[in-house]
Amino acid sequence: TGGHTTEILRLLSCLSESYSPRHYVFADSDTMSEAKIHSFEQKRAETFSNSQFTLDRIPRSREVRQSWASSVLTTLYSTLYSLLLTYRRKPDLILCNGPGTCVPVCISALLLGLLGIKRAIIVYVESICRVETLSLSGKILYYLSDYFIVQWPNLKEKYPKAVYLGQIV
Repeated sequence: TGGHTTEILRLLSCLSESYSPRHYVFADSDTMSEAKIHSFEQKRAETFSNSQFTLDRIPRSREVRQSWASSVLTTLYSTLYSLLLTYRRKPDLILCNGPGTCVPVCISALLLGLLGIKRAIIVYVESICRVETLSLSGKILYYLSDYFIVQWPNLKEKYPKAVYLGQIV
């Protein structure tokens, strides 16, 4: 919630104004991200006058300490919800960094690509706090993303598909 949002906003601060509009997706139970995003976008609007963004909430795919069995059902529900969202938004690029919310969004984008509706490039940036092992989202999206970025050399050694760019957030 808070940490992932801070990391993704740091990444976005480096992007040019050509990455517009931006569509932010976060869990419906996330109470902190919306305020952080609004603050970030207000500052961005001072530099880029034509800055456009939207905010979308989706059902959380997995709560902290939720059982694995029940998380399958909630993730399926979140993926169906995300499928409608990605169909409506038809993103060119999905940039994500680890919260469980990104998995249903990426899966739904892959489904739209398989159906020939819209192909999105998926870029996954593993959280800086993941030094030795991948997060659960990372373990899933390692196989599904177009680009998989890690911020520690140990992870590049363990996961050869990964791209190591150093610490980028």
